[in-house]
Amino acid sequence: MEKHIFLLILFFLVKFSISIAASNETDQKALLAFQNLISPSHFLAINWTKNTSYCSWFGVTCNPKRQRVVALALLNLQLQGTISPSLANLSFLRVLNLGNNIFHSGIPYGLGHLPRLRVIDIQNNQLNGSTPTSLFQHQRVQVISLAFNELHGEMWKGPWYVPELRVLDLTNNSLTGVIPPSIGNATNMINFSLFGNRVSSNIPKEIDNLSQLADLSLSDNQFTGSIPAILFNISSLLAIHLRNSSLSGPLLLDEGNISLSFNNINGKIPRNIGCLAKLEVLYIGRNAISGTIPASLGNISTMQNLDCSHSRIVVQVPQELGKLSNLRLLNFEHNYNLIGQIPEAIFNISSLETIAFNSNNLSGRIPSTTGPHLPNLKGLYQGDNHFEGEIPLFIINASKLEILRLAQNFLTGAIPTNLGNLPELCSLLLYHNQLTNEPRDHELRFFNSLADCRILRYLQVGYNPLNGVLPNSIGNLSSTIQKIEIGDTHVNGIIPTSIGNISGIMAPGLVGNNLTGSIPSDVGHIVEEVCHLSNLVELTLDDNKLTGLIAECIGYLSMLQVISLSSNTLSSTLNSTILCQVDKLKILGFVFKCLVGTIPKSLEKLMYLKAINVSFNNLEGEIPNGGVFVNSTLQSFLGNIGLCGMHILESKELMLKIVTLVIISSFMILLLISIWIMKRKKKGKSKDVEKVLEIRTYQLTSCHEIQRATNNFDESNLIGEGSSDSVYKGTLSSGTAVAIKVLDLENEKVCKRFDNECEVIRNVRHKILSLAFVLQFMPNGSLENLLYKEEPNLKLLQRVIVMLDVAMAIEYLHHGNPSNVLLDEDMVAHVGDFGISKILAVSKSMAHTETLGSLGYIAPEYGLEGIVSTSGDVYSYDIMLMEVLTKRRPTDEEICNENLDLRKWITQSFSGTLMDVVDANLFLRKNK
Repeated sequence: MEKHIFLLILFFLVKFSISIAASNETDQKALLAFQNLISPSHFLAINWTKNTSYCSWFGVTCNPKRQRVVALALLNLQLQGTISPSLANLSFLRVLNLGNNIFHSGIPYGLGHLPRLRVIDIQNNQLNGSTPTSLFQHQRVQVISLAFNELHGEMWKGPWYVPELRVLDLTNNSLTGVIPPSIGNATNMINFSLFGNRVSSNIPKEIDNLSQLADLSLSDNQFTGSIPAILFNISSLLAIHLRNSSLSGPLLLDEGNISLSFNNINGKIPRNIGCLAKLEVLYIGRNAISGTIPASLGNISTMQNLDCSHSRIVVQVPQELGKLSNLRLLNFEHNYNLIGQIPEAIFNISSLETIAFNSNNLSGRIPSTTGPHLPNLKGLYQGDNHFEGEIPLFIINASKLEILRLAQNFLTGAIPTNLGNLPELCSLLLYHNQLTNEPRDHELRFFNSLADCRILRYLQVGYNPLNGVLPNSIGNLSSTIQKIEIGDTHVNGIIPTSIGNISGIMAPGLVGNNLTGSIPSDVGHIVEEVCHLSNLVELTLDDNKLTGLIAECIGYLSMLQVISLSSNTLSSTLNSTILCQVDKLKILGFVFKCLVGTIPKSLEKLMYLKAINVSFNNLEGEIPNGGVFVNSTLQSFLGNIGLCGMHILESKELMLKIVTLVIISSFMILLLISIWIMKRKKKGKSKDVEKVLEIRTYQLTSCHEIQRATNNFDESNLIGEGSSDSVYKGTLSSGTAVAIKVLDLENEKVCKRFDNECEVIRNVRHKILSLAFVLQFMPNGSLENLLYKEEPNLKLLQRVIVMLDVAMAIEYLHHGNPSNVLLDEDMVAHVGDFGISKILAVSKSMAHTETLGSLGYIAPEYGLEGIVSTSGDVYSYDIMLMEVLTKRRPTDEEICNENLDLRKWITQSFSGTLMDVVDANLFLRKNK
C-alpha cells in the first residue's frame, strides 16, 4: 500500500516538474520573441542569451519559487521597435514598464488578458492605434499609463469594469469620442488625466461616483456644456484642471487646486469663495468672468497662485489681497476695466515671486516704500496702465528681480542709477514714459550701473525725453544683450565706439535721435567695433545726423537681415562687395540723401532680399530687373534724377488690359469734347477765345486791409490748416469774399516756395487759374470735398463739366489733384495751388523741379529735382479724371496694399462693364 502511495506522489512530482519546465520555456520564448522585434544594435541583444537564465536578464524579475516572470521593466533605454504580442504569454506578469523608449505601432490586444497584471506603463513612446478595450474590462489592473504617445480613435464606449483601477493617464494623445458614463464604476480612481486630447461632449455626471479622486486633469479638450456642479461634491479632490476645454456656463468653485483657464466660463467669482480654506491654486484666467474681485479672497491664507488674467473684472483691487501671506503668483493682466490703485499691502507680501498687472486701467503711484522689500520677487509687470510718479525705490532691493516692465505709463523722473544692484535682471522695459535724465548729468549715467547686470538681454528705454549723451560705458553692457532700444529719446552726440564690444546685440534701436558724426569713423567711416557685433540682425539708424561712408566690414555681419540708414547725410555708394556678403539680408533702406552712384546689378543675387527703398538720393544709371527688383514699385526709386529703365512685365494679358483702358479713355475724351462743343454753342458765337483768355487786372490789397477782413486773423475765420500754411476767410471793404493764405515763414522750404509761387503768379493770365495769396472765396469748397461727401452725390454731368473747366487750364496744371480744384457758387472749377511745382519758360517744353507734387498724381518721370513737362501735366489730369469717375483716390489703402496705382487698379478691375470700376452713385436713380 505504501509503495503505491509513493509511486503516486512520485508521478505527480514528475508531472509538476515537467509542467514547470514547459512554463519556463514559454516565458523564455516570449521574451526572446520580444527581443527579436527590437533594434539589434541595443545591448539586450548581448545581455539576453540562451546561455544564461532569463531570470538573470536585465530588466526581468521572476518569482523565486516558480521562476516565472512577474515584472518586465525596461524604461529609459531608448529601445526601438514594436511591442511583441508574445508578451501576452507571460501569464504571471504583474508589472510591465516600457516607458520612455521609442516603441511604435500599436499596443497588443492580448496584454489586457493577462490575469495577474497590475501595472502597465508604456508612456512617452510613439505608439499609435487605439487603446485595447480589454484594458478597460480588467478586474485587477491598478495603473494604466499610456501618456505622451500617438494613440487615436475613440475612447472605449462599452462598459468599463475596472474596479481596482487607481491611475488612468492618457495625457497628450489624440483620442476622440466621449467619456463614457461607466467611468463611474472605477470607484477606486485617484488620478484621472485626459489632458491634451480631443475628447468632446459633456463631462458625465457619473464622475461623482469617484469618491477617492484627488487629481482630475481634463485640460485641452473639446468639451461642451458647463462644469458639472456635482464635481465639487468629491471631497477628496485636491486639484481640478479644466484649462482650455471649451467649457461655458457659470463659475462654481469648491475646495482644491482649480485650473479653469482658457474656457468660456462666465459669471462672477462667488462672494463666498473665502470659505475655501484649503485652496492653494486658482487659475481662472482667459475666460469671460466679470464682476468685482471678492474681498473674501483675502481670507484664504493657503493661497499660493492666483491667476484672473484676460477676463472682464472691473472696479478696484481689494485691500484684503494684501493678507495672502503665502502668495507667490498674482496675475490680473488684461482686465481693461480694472481701475484705481494697487493696494500698498500687496507689496508687503514677501513670498511674492510674480506681480502682473499689465494692460489695465490702473493709475496712481506705484508704492515706493515697503517692509520686507519683496526679496523673492522675480517678475514685476505693470506696463500699459496710467501709473505716474517716479520708479519706486524698493525695486533696487528686489535682488532676485529678472523682469521689470513699467513701459507705456506716465512715469517721470530719472531712471535709477543703481540698477546694477539687480544681478539677475535680464529684461528692462521702460519705453513710452516721460522719464528723463538727471538734470545735472550730461551723460546717461544709468548705463554705468547696468554694466553690472551680466545676464541682461533686453533693454528698451525708447520714447522718453532722456536728453543726454550715450556714455562709453554702454560698451560694458553684458555680452548676452540682444536688443537695445533707445529710439526717440532726444539722445545727442556721437555713437560711442565702445558699442562694438556688445557682441551679442541683434538690434540696436537708435532711430529718431540727434546723433551726429560718422557711424562712427574708425574704419573707413563706420566704426570697426560695430562690425564686431557678430549676432547683429538689425542695423537701424534712421532719422539722425550721421555722416560718412558705409564700411566694408558690414559684409562680415553674416546674421544681418535689416539695414536702414535713411534720413542721414551719408555720402556713400551701394557697395556690391559689402552687401552681397550679407546673404541673409531681407530689407535695405537708404532713403533721402544717403547714396550716390549706381545700383549694383549684383543685388539681384540676394535671394532673401524682399524690400528695397533708395528713393530721394543721387543715384544714376539703369535699375536692375531681376531678383528683388522684379516686384519693386516706382515709389522705391523716386527722387533719383539719373535713374532709368524701371522693369515692366509684359504679357498678352497685360497688353489686353492696356488696350481696353485706352479704348475707355478715348471714349471718355470724345464724350468730353462733344459736351464742350455743345456748351460752346449755347454760349453763342459772341464769346470768342480771346475773351476766354482775357487778361484781368486785380486790385492790390494792403496788409492792413487783410487784417481787418479777417478780424486780425481770428480763429473764427480759420478755414483750414496745412503742413506749411493756414487759410482764413475774409470780406474786403468792397464786399468781395476772399480766402487768405498765411505761410509758415519759419520753415526754410516754405520761404523758397513763396519765391517760386510769386514768380508763377507774375506770369499767369487765365480765368480758370486762381491767384495766390488772396483768392476769390469759393463757397462750394474743393472738388475733393464734394466728391467724397456722403450727400449730395455729384451727378455725371456735373463731373464732366467740372473736368472740362479743368481741361481748359491744362497747360498750367501742375498739381493734378482734386483738392486743388475749387468750385464757386455756380459750380465753375478754378485751379489753385498750382504754381508751387514749376513754371515753364516760354521757349521750353521741359524743366527741372525740386518739388515732387501730390503723391499718386505725379507722372513716373517726376522725382526729386526730376524732369517735368506738359506731358506730365496731362498724366496728372488723366489720374484726376479717373478719380472723379471712379471715386477712388490713387492713395487708397486697398490699391497701395496691392502695389498698384489707380490706372493699374482700373485695368485689373475692369471685366467688361463700366459698372465694375466707376462710382456706383452714378447709377443711382437720382443721379441718372
